[in-house]
Amino acid sequence: MRIDIITIFPKMFKPVLGESMIKRAQNKGKVEIHIHNLRDYSLDKHKKVDDRPFGGGSGMVLNAQPIFRAVEDIKSQVRGQRSKVILLCPQGVELEQKVAKRLAKSKHLILICGHYEGIDERVRGYLADEEISIGDYVLTGGELPAMVLVDCLVRLVPGVLGDRNSLNFESFEGNLLEYPQYTRPASFRGMKVPKTLLSGNHNKIMEWRKNESVKRTKQKRPDLLKIKSDNVT
Repeated sequence: MRIDIITIFPKMFKPVLGESMIKRAQNKGKVEIHIHNLRDYSLDKHKKVDDRPFGGGSGMVLNAQPIFRAVEDIKSQVRGQRSKVILLCPQGVELEQKVAKRLAKSKHLILICGHYEGIDERVRGYLADEEISIGDYVLTGGELPAMVLVDCLVRLVPGVLGDRNSLNFESFEGNLLEYPQYTRPASFRGMKVPKTLLSGNHNKIMEWRKNESVKRTKQKRPDLLKIKSDNVT
């Protein structure tokens, strides 16, 4: 997978993309990530990328010109590759695990980080293939959502995680939250690990984990069980 990120704050990404699993994925050659400074694509002599909105109003709006130019340049570097352009903005589809799994099948993603009071509507209408939001709240820009999306996608790329089967037991798989996890010691300050997990009986352990997942989901996210029921019907 190749991911290109267009932003006016490229330095924000190095601390995140250069650590942990995302760094290992790049070192393994499983993922290729490129950061592009939007100002490099501006035709303005001062490298300006925003302007006042037509019709008046507060704040500034990102120009269409540098964004179109950036996307066109990136696509020219991967000729023959099908690219999906994603705009990170509050109006997009909320990022859920099923959305991440769908996007993880893509070979090339171009992420556009919105900023200021908005982005020229022509980017949304004629350039972006889809819009993604990470929740119903407002952030300064699309940089943090882009990092969240990248982290979410990279771990789904085959060969990135050491144990591929672990993906099948994570929260939100099957619309259930993950079961409780324990590690050594078996007893800590009087708090003990459930006996079933120490039994060595794998069938009983699997049954316990399934029951605990359902119980936890009922307590914390009953809406997920409704979604599961709706899918069955």
